[in-house]
Amino acid sequence: MSNLSQSTLPPHMPTLRVMPMPSDANVHGDVFGGWIMAQVDIAGAIPAARRANGRVATIAVNSFLFKQPVFVGDLLSFYAEVVKVGNTSITIAVEVYAERNRLQADTVKVTEATLTYVATGDDRKPRQIPPLEAISSAI
Repeated sequence: MSNLSQSTLPPHMPTLRVMPMPSDANVHGDVFGGWIMAQVDIAGAIPAARRANGRVATIAVNSFLFKQPVFVGDLLSFYAEVVKVGNTSITIAVEVYAERNRLQADTVKVTEATLTYVATGDDRKPRQIPPLEAISSAI
């Protein structure tokens, strides 16, 4: 029986899905926290770059909570969404779910984090984030 029903998962598609390999874990098969943090940063940067309509850089990890261990062979789904937009910065919330023991469809929330990115220009200096309507009309 699943620890989480499908209705408990975020209503949108995952931003990123990945399966950790043995090289991402210690000798006991537990995935390194740093590896998970790197994947969370990648997942958070995707909606940040979309909203900023260009390059972004991570400037803060506001919170990071490991709720459950992650194991080699878990299928991880990263759900990321914009929670705040400033003049040059974007805050993103990321939730990570692990699908384990896929024969029994066990899904558990393993990590949640909030990160802040700054929009940068080609010179790598902060730049204004365009208004939402400017991005929508460019698509």
